[in-house]
Amino acid sequence: MAVPTSAVARNALVLLAAVAGGAALFWLRDILTPLAMAIFLLIMIDGIKRFVADNTVLSDHMAGVAALVLVILGFFASIAIIVDGAAGFFGEASGVSTRLGPRIDQVIHDVAGLFGVASPPTAMDLIGDIDLRSYVADFALQVQNVASGAFFVLVYLGFLIAAQAGFQRKIVGMFPVRETRHEARAVFQRIRSGVEGYLWVQAVTGIMICAVAWVLMRAVGLQNAEFWTFVIFVVGFIPILGGAVAGLAPPMFALVQFESYWPALILLIGLQAVLFIVGNWIQPRMQGDNQNIDPVVVLLSLALWGKLWGVIGMFLSTPLAVLMMAILAEFKGSRWIAILMSGDGEPYPDGEETLSRKRPSPRVNAPQADASVSDD
Repeated sequence: MAVPTSAVARNALVLLAAVAGGAALFWLRDILTPLAMAIFLLIMIDGIKRFVADNTVLSDHMAGVAALVLVILGFFASIAIIVDGAAGFFGEASGVSTRLGPRIDQVIHDVAGLFGVASPPTAMDLIGDIDLRSYVADFALQVQNVASGAFFVLVYLGFLIAAQAGFQRKIVGMFPVRETRHEARAVFQRIRSGVEGYLWVQAVTGIMICAVAWVLMRAVGLQNAEFWTFVIFVVGFIPILGGAVAGLAPPMFALVQFESYWPALILLIGLQAVLFIVGNWIQPRMQGDNQNIDPVVVLLSLALWGKLWGVIGMFLSTPLAVLMMAILAEFKGSRWIAILMSGDGEPYPDGEETLSRKRPSPRVNAPQADASVSDD
């Protein structure tokens, strides 16, 4: 089929292809989400492996084994905490829910009294016809799907690790020209650096926030403080939405648990303060050029991948945005999209450009193919 020469026809073809691709991603989400999580874990294992090999006396092979064991144990521990902790939490929350409505009505009445409102509305008047139970049930279903998909994630991860042995030869077969091969590896390295940088920054800042949050929750006596600490750490990997959940959920439950407003107020001020300090001072200094993405793109990516893949899509929204920007920057026709996605208008970190951007024009005599693996 001939490619349309009209600009309108080409743009329409691209739009149709994008819509079809999105529909395929949504239709195949049960297959693709475990694979995406497995690739995410593989990149994490590779980063930990190189960190262990560079900072210990272990060989590359032993460092890889240690990284694999560490990530798998952490993965299973996370699933166990989600399942067991959530079961205990919702079990206790069922008793709290009986006094949730009257407690919220009391809070509304007290706040309205400060402003001189004689007849404040009740919680049912404010909520109206919103079915909160359906939203909670949908979220619980998403969490259950994440836990049930853990087996398939590990299966994909095992096959990906086994396929790494032939990856170098596949690269040579796909890109027999040396310059093109270096260019492809530069793109892959940029994607890997962006994802690893994202993981490192979110993990370190999440530990900082969780340490302060745990101390505050234990100090005021909030129930399930350890479960909330884990929730705060996990949702920290979800951009924008994670900070809102971490800063508001514990104070709201403290508002229901305690008769006094002081525990909820302490948690609200303390969590908002640490989130503000980490989010505006510490995190931007640690990010550097690893997450040079426009905040609007982060928000749109969160909404898009959350709609397509649910909770897993929310977790992977930022790494997927980094991947898309790096790939789109390599093609002349799509580089303008990468520029719009970048935070400062330069999709390449530190002004870096691959060989295809540096070459002024194609050479007449193409370089000879190089099928050797050891040279690269």
